[in-house]
Amino acid sequence: MADADGWMGFDRFMALALYAPGLGYYANDSTKFGAMPQSGSDFVTAPEMTPLFGQTMAKQLAEALERTGTREIWEFGAGSGALALQLLGALGERVERYTIVDISGSLRARQQLLLAGHADKLHWAEALPERFEGVVVGNEVLDAMPVKLLVRLAGEWHERGVAREGGAFVWQDRPTPLRPPVEIQGDHDYLTEIHPQAEAFIHTLGDRLERGAALFFDYGFGESEYYHPQRHMGTVMCHRAHRSDDHPLVDVGLKDITAHVNFTGIALAAQEQPLPDGQGWSVLGYTSQAHFLMNCGLLSKMELQPQSGRALAAKLIMEHEMGELFKVLLLAKGEPWEPCGFVRGDRSHRL
Repeated sequence: MADADGWMGFDRFMALALYAPGLGYYANDSTKFGAMPQSGSDFVTAPEMTPLFGQTMAKQLAEALERTGTREIWEFGAGSGALALQLLGALGERVERYTIVDISGSLRARQQLLLAGHADKLHWAEALPERFEGVVVGNEVLDAMPVKLLVRLAGEWHERGVAREGGAFVWQDRPTPLRPPVEIQGDHDYLTEIHPQAEAFIHTLGDRLERGAALFFDYGFGESEYYHPQRHMGTVMCHRAHRSDDHPLVDVGLKDITAHVNFTGIALAAQEQPLPDGQGWSVLGYTSQAHFLMNCGLLSKMELQPQSGRALAAKLIMEHEMGELFKVLLLAKGEPWEPCGFVRGDRSHRL
């Protein structure tokens, strides 16, 4: 809710715009996922682009299941269900149970239809249990978690929030003690984000996951690049009909709102959490999507595809498409191991 004078932080606004029951973007019945705008969709994710994405990822997940001694996949924000379909097909009997955590009723119905052939393994949940084990998968999940906006104006830091003016949403800034995790060099005006909800999500996973691992794919950077002095306009973006804009206060509930991920913050949130059993997270790898997928054998799979299939799969690894912008982070509980997806190109030292 807004406070007494009608102001709310952007993180609260973003949460309502995306998830308010019946009104938020992910709570309504719009198509959302699809390769072409003619379908009524707003954007395409890697699993909708080519089934080779999930089939290749499955190599790392199979290794993670074996190393952690678990038999369950937990997918957060499963979208259309395309990734689940690919993983269930590739992993076969290695997976006894596949749980999807998704708050969208309309997306759940779409997932159930697509995944009917695997109904015996599938379960849905709206929240995590107090204790669980398995391998967590999140493809473009962290970017949809609400962020706080911080803006430096004339050398002073403010939190940027939202108010109403003449029936429209408008920006409104308030002085704040909040700061980015690193000092931003220079004295120029500067807009950026901090990610308390995503970091809290990692804390919750760490607290409740007794045994297992977590694999995240998303667009983002390490901290030094995220808070570079030249990145002065922040990273919040909206997506509708396969077009992007930076106007989250317009057409609220009708388009996606995202922010890039600070992967250093995610890794630190995992490592800093003290746990009574001593079984905290280990960061096993951090790299680009291109390096990860090639390490897991994408190129050999592409050779078996027709030209059209190779062209689509190439977008997953080309630098000017998804290959460099998207990063992959693997966390694990228990004894660390050398994961196959990070044997070349690991950037953990740059987090």
